[in-house]
Amino acid sequence: MLKFIDLFCGGGFGARGAVWGGGTPLLAIDSWKLATETYKANFPDTTVIQGKIEDIDPLQYKRKFKPKILLTSPECTAHSIARGAKPGSERSRETALGMFPWIETFKPRWVIVENVNRMKKWDRHEEIIVGLEKSGYSVSQLLLNASEFGTPQSRKRLFLLCDRNGSLVTKEDLLKSHKKGPKTARQILDPPDTYNSSPLYKDDRAIATIDRAERAIKAIGKRSFLIVYYGSDKAGGWQSLDDPLRTVTTLDRFGLVTWKKGEPMLRMLQPRELLRAMGAGTGHKLPVGNRRDRIRLCGNGVCSPVMEVIFRKIKKIMWSEN
Repeated sequence: MLKFIDLFCGGGFGARGAVWGGGTPLLAIDSWKLATETYKANFPDTTVIQGKIEDIDPLQYKRKFKPKILLTSPECTAHSIARGAKPGSERSRETALGMFPWIETFKPRWVIVENVNRMKKWDRHEEIIVGLEKSGYSVSQLLLNASEFGTPQSRKRLFLLCDRNGSLVTKEDLLKSHKKGPKTARQILDPPDTYNSSPLYKDDRAIATIDRAERAIKAIGKRSFLIVYYGSDKAGGWQSLDDPLRTVTTLDRFGLVTWKKGEPMLRMLQPRELLRAMGAGTGHKLPVGNRRDRIRLCGNGVCSPVMEVIFRKIKKIMWSEN
């Protein structure tokens, strides 16, 4: 069984995929209380700790846990273009270095690091790779898009798959073992009339929102579509429902336009719909309460189907060695 420790665990979306792929979470850590509460609600048998990685001594858990895998998703906001024009925080970036005491303590067979693609542009990224190699790992650097692994979201992320026994994994290896078909934004939506919508054309509607919608209507006519807010948009501020959802961020980003008696109606996508976009399945629990925090949980997460494929590949490699 692929027992793992989950650093920067978030709400457990990556862990959900890991479990589907044959993994068992032993210990999970995150500094955000809501994230740890969500993780515990979904994996009640796991030891879940709220705290900063750098403030926790892994030696206190060495005798209790024997993980095969260390899974870590350090803070990505300082690397991501989603942060807009704000300068990156070096302290945020350096959370990635916090995994090394855990690696030294547990010496897991595998280390999996997930982050945004732009992490490769960080001037200390090569330091991480060298550090992993000096710790005895062969490192596969993979740029993966969740939509290629049966997730109804286009989410490109960097994965470092690191094996102490020297295995190297390619994107093609993972795609060969993946059997789920493509999914679209349409598939994450709740049934019509589940939520209230308001007329697109109303007095207090922002002009920029109406402009986005009118570009879509000009392109596809009276069909439902999504308005896309925020980010560096080069697609007119909207997207078709027949494509995977654009990247879910920590902000309330997507508005759904539908039609009622020939008039366009608008509502925002809901947290449960964004949860489906993360591929975590309907059984994964989200906390009841602050909408903004529930969206943030999704935006900070790892798409479950990608992690499922990675764990299945690791399991296959380890089986072949026996």
